Amino acid sequence: MSQTLVPEPSAATPREATLSRIDSRRRVLSAAAIWIVLVGLVFIASRVSDVFLTQRNLTVILKQAAPLGILAVGETIVLLTGGIDLSVASVMATASIFAAGISNGSDQYIWPVILLCLTFSVLVGFFNGLLVTKLKIPPFIATLGMILVVQGVRFVYSKGTPKSLVPPTLRAWGQGSTGPIPNAVIIWAAIVIVAVFVLSRTTFGRRLYAVGGNARAAFLSGVDVDWIKIAAYTICSLLAGIAGLVLVGYVGAADNWLGNGYELTAIAAVIIGGTAFEGGKGSQIGTVAGVLILTVLFML
Repeated sequence: MSQTLVPEPSAATPREATLSRIDSRRRVLSAAAIWIVLVGLVFIASRVSDVFLTQRNLTVILKQAAPLGILAVGETIVLLTGGIDLSVASVMATASIFAAGISNGSDQYIWPVILLCLTFSVLVGFFNGLLVTKLKIPPFIATLGMILVVQGVRFVYSKGTPKSLVPPTLRAWGQGSTGPIPNAVIIWAAIVIVAVFVLSRTTFGRRLYAVGGNARAAFLSGVDVDWIKIAAYTICSLLAGIAGLVLVGYVGAADNWLGNGYELTAIAAVIIGGTAFEGGKGSQIGTVAGVLILTVLFML
């Protein structure tokens, strides 16, 4: 009776090991370069303005960066899969309108209101994912069309009028501080830490990179590509909702165009941070640097 021998996986060749080390060094150097640019920009800004490095000014910069940073975390996840989400700013505005309008400036039912806003955000992201994966609509077109749907929902609810009463809890998120650290920055940092862990230490994170690098190869290796993409769009939209709640707390009022243009700024921050537009390469740490670079530039 013949015996079939299964060959053991061969060790990486010296050439493959060398290429892997070179690629790793390139990623480290790329991330370091982004932060070096940020440090250089801060140095220039400090020479231009004597008040730039004051605690008050740095606090303002970080508070302004936080909503964009939260949004960029989600956009990074989508871009890693090779997609794009243009509906995030509309989700931000709608979440802020819902939160301010339904609560009417009161904290009495604030947590159910927050849950409602985030549930709406999740549903938008889920349907974005379905449009891209099941109906095979290009992400640019699918999310561009979703902007109109979300805007329609927002205008039907608000009748085009702004909401000037923001509950204290959301004001605390956007304007308050815990010690010297703004609460908005704490929320942003917590989200970044979770995102870094998920992308670097979990199977889901590895599959995100695999889908963005080569969706066909990922599918052949057993990855549910559609599920990964749907999850990415859902997470992105959820974070857009959170960003909207932080932003309305910072601004202190909600109107139908709050966060207008944030989608393109977030995408720019992600690309500046080193995430490849075609997917498969990038990091949340680089995105943080990209957000801070753009925020500092806007403040000059």
